[in-house]
Amino acid sequence: MSPITLNEIPDELKEFIGDIKSLTFPRQGWTSDVGILETTSGAFYALKRTKETLYNTWLEKEVDVLHTLCTETKLPVPQVRKFLAESSKNQSWALMDFLDGETLRTALFNETNLEKRRELIYNFGQILGEIHSTPCPGSLKHGEPWLDNMLLKAEYNFKCHNVDGTRDILDSIKANKPDKFKQTLIHGDYTIDNVLVHNGVISGVIDWSGGAYGDPRYDTALAVRPKPYAFQNEEDNTLFFKGYGSRIITNSDYDYFVNGLYEFF
Repeated sequence: MSPITLNEIPDELKEFIGDIKSLTFPRQGWTSDVGILETTSGAFYALKRTKETLYNTWLEKEVDVLHTLCTETKLPVPQVRKFLAESSKNQSWALMDFLDGETLRTALFNETNLEKRRELIYNFGQILGEIHSTPCPGSLKHGEPWLDNMLLKAEYNFKCHNVDGTRDILDSIKANKPDKFKQTLIHGDYTIDNVLVHNGVISGVIDWSGGAYGDPRYDTALAVRPKPYAFQNEEDNTLFFKGYGSRIITNSDYDYFVNGLYEFF
């Protein structure tokens, strides 16, 4: 069954899109349905639909972050064209420009040239370094420290939603916070599935619902989690941090963010 059917797309969005020639689907995530629309006039859009209150909130947050980044930075992110919340159906829609490319996960899987593969890993780190060195827009800065806010959200998600984290893990990350670190603009879910590659070059960074003024160690920790065909060895880690500019996390930082905090999101 298709994640999204043409009949499900709200009329308000169809009026903006125009006549649809095709609707195809990339690899799907857990929190949303995503389709790629091609119109009869040759335009391409990415259409994202969420269901349930938690994921609808994330999509609305992503739309706000993308509006800000498109206006105030030069980062390679998609521009949102339309956002629609259907409260009666407890679902939300975002229509945004389609960025050419395949995910870095797919690019690494298909790349047989070892030097080109190394270059992709290096550039994956380099782009994250550019994100972290980009001045954070004021609208993304809030009064409370990012980690304190994330721990409050973790507590809420543990009580109200189905998460992988346990009470023991939650108590541990609340009691054993890492040393403070200079906050920067962060992505919030920087993984090989959220970076696009076109003709061997990184063409975009997507899925910005976690975008914030926060701890850059969180991004680097999520980035180097072992995945099939990526970060299964120390060479990938070394290349990534060489591209990034420095190795800013310790083993204990990695464990705190990946095996602790991330379990609640």
